[in-house]
Amino acid sequence: MNHSPYLLYSDGKGNIFEDTSLYAVGRAGWDAFPIDINDWILLPDGGNLYELPGRKGIGIDVETGEMRLCEKGWAVAAFIPPAHTGLFIAAYETAEDAPTLPLFCYTAAGWYNGNFYVPAVRIEQDIRQECAGYDNVQIKNGADYLIKNYSHNRLVKHLMDNCCNTYNCPAARNFAMGRWECPVPSSPACNANCIGCISFQPEEETIVSTQDRLTFKPTAEEIVEFTVPHLMNAPYPIISFGQGCEGEPLLMWETIRESIIEIRKHTDKGSININTNGSKPDAVKALCEAGLNSIRVSTNSARKEIYTKYYRPNNYQFEDIIESLKVVNSYGGWTSINYFVFPGMTDSVEEYEALRKLIKETNLSMIQWRNFNIDPDWYLGQIGVTETGEMMGVKQLQDLIREEFPNLKFGYFNPPIERIKGNYEVDFAH
Repeated sequence: MNHSPYLLYSDGKGNIFEDTSLYAVGRAGWDAFPIDINDWILLPDGGNLYELPGRKGIGIDVETGEMRLCEKGWAVAAFIPPAHTGLFIAAYETAEDAPTLPLFCYTAAGWYNGNFYVPAVRIEQDIRQECAGYDNVQIKNGADYLIKNYSHNRLVKHLMDNCCNTYNCPAARNFAMGRWECPVPSSPACNANCIGCISFQPEEETIVSTQDRLTFKPTAEEIVEFTVPHLMNAPYPIISFGQGCEGEPLLMWETIRESIIEIRKHTDKGSININTNGSKPDAVKALCEAGLNSIRVSTNSARKEIYTKYYRPNNYQFEDIIESLKVVNSYGGWTSINYFVFPGMTDSVEEYEALRKLIKETNLSMIQWRNFNIDPDWYLGQIGVTETGEMMGVKQLQDLIREEFPNLKFGYFNPPIERIKGNYEVDFAH
C-alpha cells in the first residue's frame, strides 16, 4: 500500500463509491485521526458495509493534507466479523436530525486498489464463526433433525426457530451442525438495564433491540436432554449458559446448578461455561462446586463509574463482578472478560490503569477483545462523556498488556477444555 485507502460514501440508495480526493481516517472518542498505513487490513470475509444516514464522512484532503468533510452522500462504516478487533471507528460529522444508529459496530473503512480495507487486527485464530465454514444444507438438515427429535423441548425449538433460522446466530448454527460451542439460553429476566441491550429495549427508546429475548424459564430436564449428546459427540465441545437472546443466567442459577450436576452424571467430556454479568458471586461459587469450568464476564470498562452508567445494575455493583472472577479462579476455573472495545475509551490512560488492576486482582486468564455494537455518539452521550482525554491507541494498549502479562490470553471466543488444559496456541477447532 503506497498511501492510505480512499474515503467511501453512500448515495443513500445502497450504492457505495470512493472519493479519490480524500483519504479515509478513523475516529477514537470524539476526535478524528489519520490511521497508520500498516493498520489497514482487507475487509475480512463476512464483513459488511453500512451507510450512516445523516452523517457526512471526514477525510484528509489528498492535495492539502487537511481534514475536511466529504460533501457527497452519507458516511460509510464496516461491520467486521468475529475474531477481529477494530482499531478505529468510522469518522463522520452527525447532523442534528440524524437517526440513532442500530446496535452494530461501526469500524472505519476505505477503498484501495480494488478492495475494501478496515483498520483492525485478527485477535483470534479459532475458525468457529468463519463464514466459509457454514454449510447451509447441513444447518437446515441439522435444525430439522433437532426440532423433530426434541419436539417437546422448548429450548431446542427456541434455539432452532429463532436463533438459528431467524437470526442466523453463529453459535446456534454451529449447534445445528453438531460442533464446538453450543448455546444454552436459560433466563428470560435480567438484573441490569444495559443502555445497549440487544434483546430488550423500552418502547420509548430511539434504538430497537436486534433480537427478541427468551420468553420462558427452561427446566433442567430440557437443558440436560440436548447438552449431554452435544458434549459427548461434538468436536471440541463447550456448552455456554448466557446468550445474546436472554437475560442474566445467574438469575436462574439453581436450574443451571441442577443441570450441571445431572450433565456430569452422564459425561465428563467437554467444557461447561457461563457468559454472565457476574452479579452474584455466591451463585457463581455454587456453580463452581457443581462443576462449572469457565466464566466470561461482560464489561464495557474496568472502571466502576463507566461500568455503572452503562449497565445500570439492579441489586449488585461493580465489585461483585470482580468477586465472581476471583471465585472461579479460586476453583481453578478459566476466567475471561468479554471486553467491549471502544477506541478512545478502552485505550484511554485511565482505562489502561484500571484494566491492569483488574487483571492483577483477579488473576484473569483471558481477554476477549470484542467490538462494541453501539452508536458511538449515542453511547458517549448516554454515559455523559464529553471529553475522552489522553489515549494510546488500541494496538498499543494490547501490546502493553501483552508485555506486562505474558500468560494472559487474547482472543474472541470461549476456549474449549482441550485448549485450556493443553496447548492453547495450537489446538484450534478445524
